[in-house]
Amino acid sequence: MPQINLTPAQRKDKRADAHHLDPVVMIGGDGLTPAVVKETDAALNAHGLIKVRVLGDDRTAREAMFAQLCDELNAAPIQHIGKLLVLWRPIPEKAAAERSDTMPGPRVVKIVKFSKSGNGRPQVNKVKVMGNQRVTQGGEIKRAKKRRMVSVKKNAAE
Repeated sequence: MPQINLTPAQRKDKRADAHHLDPVVMIGGDGLTPAVVKETDAALNAHGLIKVRVLGDDRTAREAMFAQLCDELNAAPIQHIGKLLVLWRPIPEKAAAERSDTMPGPRVVKIVKFSKSGNGRPQVNKVKVMGNQRVTQGGEIKRAKKRRMVSVKKNAAE
């Protein structure tokens, strides 16, 4: 797979975003093994923008690893500074099954009520909450408020 090409302005934004990140993947003395490539792929799927630390001293080998990672994982090379490599790849869309949890409708909510003295065990209740209901801070289930009625005169004016 070819690597993603970015404009210099896009690369600059990604470098700024990566500044505070810590290295997620470390490449040791064995170099770029299939296990390292697999972990880098998993990190890119999870985070999108990652730093990779290479522990070797050979600069040409680091550049070759950087290019190989970008080609194999279809990632964009953002920065190679010292022993740190910064890679970016867009995070893939989540499956429809995972997105269905955010849709309105009945869902199961776990309500935990702690004992008043603090010594007893907490009560855990699993409750089915419908789409028009919400759970308050106290653990009570309330219906959503109905929308305010607009006056007949305002409706006629519009």
